[in-house]
Amino acid sequence: MARIRVRIAPVPSVLALSLSTALVLAATACGSDKADSADTKGSKNDDAPVVVATTTWEGAFAKAAGAEDVKVIVPSSAQHAPDYDPKPSDLAAVAGADFVLYAPFEPYAAKIKEAAGSNAKLVEVGLDNDADKASAEVTRLGKLFGTEDAAAKWGTSFKSEYGTLQTDLKEAWPDGKAPAVVAQVFSVWSAKMAGAEVAGTYGPEAVTAKQLSDLAKKKPAYVFDNVHMTTGEVLPDTGAKQVEIVNYPGKDLDLLSVYKNAAGSIKKAMTS
Repeated sequence: MARIRVRIAPVPSVLALSLSTALVLAATACGSDKADSADTKGSKNDDAPVVVATTTWEGAFAKAAGAEDVKVIVPSSAQHAPDYDPKPSDLAAVAGADFVLYAPFEPYAAKIKEAAGSNAKLVEVGLDNDADKASAEVTRLGKLFGTEDAAAKWGTSFKSEYGTLQTDLKEAWPDGKAPAVVAQVFSVWSAKMAGAEVAGTYGPEAVTAKQLSDLAKKKPAYVFDNVHMTTGEVLPDTGAKQVEIVNYPGKDLDLLSVYKNAAGSIKKAMTS
């Protein structure tokens, strides 16, 4: 049976570099293209905070909260962030940051900050795309950055767009009824957006044979999987259609695109 395997990569020894080495890196690697970045078009506010995010997920939250200067350490092409081995060049971005955003399951964030000798504030971000939790986190970050107005503006726009997606998905329900789904724990937010009935969940730990049997007995119409931790087809031979849900935004750090893309995938499954 396929099992979920999440490898937490050890922090490489280069992160033990001295502060002086980090400063040299900062001076010489300013033009490095190894870290993704997203800058608001037009002139920047010199007083705006410089934010370094470990992944595009944190970076998207920061951008939604109003941060104009956001740099991302883990490339958007990385399938699973904790597998990434930070490089010495990553220290350059951290050295000049005001805030370093990370998630608790990313073990290297604090060591990156320490190795770079940065005075940045280390901020743990609650990575959850549940609409209410995401909105609350954006609001919190806006207050932290001093960009409350921008965060509030994003929140208003998000609420409107999210409502539109919910309505569109409801209209796509097969036979006009909320479908029963099984969802990976980090994809439950997408089931909530679709108005689906969550019959059961699985992950992030390996799924046992008994769990799969119990989930199959729920007779779900769909399985909302997590593409970042997928183990392949979860409930084969049950007739349940599997929908791959993506949690991480792309290089553009557009958090709303995560919801739009998930809604598109769900709607396609429900109308096919």
